[in-house]
Amino acid sequence: MLLTAGVIVIVFFIFSFLPADPALGISGQRADQSTTEIINHDFSLDQPAYIRFAIYINDLLPLSIYNRKVKESPIYLDPAKYRSAFKMFYFGTDKAIVFKSPYLRRSFHNKEGVYDMLTSRFKDSMVLVTASIVLAILFGVFLGIYSAVKRNTFIGKIISFISLAGISLPVFFAAIVVAWLFGFVLHRFTGLNMTGGLYSVDPFEGEYINWKNLLLPAIVLSLKPMALIIRQSRRLFLEVMSQQHILAAKAKGVRKTMLLFNHAWLNTTAPLVLLSYKWLGSLLGALVFTEFIFNWNGIGKLTVTAILNTDLPVMMGIILFISVIYILIYTCAKLLYSTLDPRVDLKMR
Repeated sequence: MLLTAGVIVIVFFIFSFLPADPALGISGQRADQSTTEIINHDFSLDQPAYIRFAIYINDLLPLSIYNRKVKESPIYLDPAKYRSAFKMFYFGTDKAIVFKSPYLRRSFHNKEGVYDMLTSRFKDSMVLVTASIVLAILFGVFLGIYSAVKRNTFIGKIISFISLAGISLPVFFAAIVVAWLFGFVLHRFTGLNMTGGLYSVDPFEGEYINWKNLLLPAIVLSLKPMALIIRQSRRLFLEVMSQQHILAAKAKGVRKTMLLFNHAWLNTTAPLVLLSYKWLGSLLGALVFTEFIFNWNGIGKLTVTAILNTDLPVMMGIILFISVIYILIYTCAKLLYSTLDPRVDLKMR
């Protein structure tokens, strides 16, 4: 909770003091002073920083205070903005305590609600992230354990080199190479496109899900997490295999397959779960480059568009959204780790 509050404060004041004039960005360089003043008043940019911060916190909190009569008030309860607002009780002549979902403001450019923009693109991003996580876990764990078993062979060294290359290779460079190679040079054989979103439009059948467009961005997005999982699972597996109870079981003649899956695998899983939040965080950052290069209509592409347009409310909403997701991932990883390994005390970590 404190971490989320800290992120909110930092994000607000960083974007409040950026050397950018949103009014000029919306209306253009030739706008007159009256137009600029109207835009500043519409977005409460004519208020001091501390008042804008109080209004921003009031919009984010589920329990908020709003004015229900004066439309010129910066905290006016506009039904177009706060569609899910539920008035709990009134006080004074025009104030109301309201229960609502967080209000992330409106875009400077199209006046669309930031919350609606994020939720409409969240599904596409989640499909891409889920596909990349599945690929990273399946191939990463298998190759990591296999390289640990074959650590002194040529294949084991090749897998270790691939994992090192996957960690070192920049995501944007890998996305460009993969898109060019499989979507352009080998398009005749692969049938894949260089760019494209989850949904395509057919002139006769209308909109449909194009699963082929998912393959290349999912592969690119899974490269770094897969490389990290290979290295982590290999290291953890070698540590577990050198423990005394594994050596004792091996001396008693326990079959190798039983030893690997019933003993070593279970002891490797718990630490790997806690380490997962690290590569999930890097995956969220790589999502921006991957979606932009492959023209995938998700939150990552929206981030680049907001930066290019200097759309501050959208940029602030995206950072808060991703920060909350990362905090939830870290919390879930700790809880799942304690479930897999009851010896762990969460208060000590």
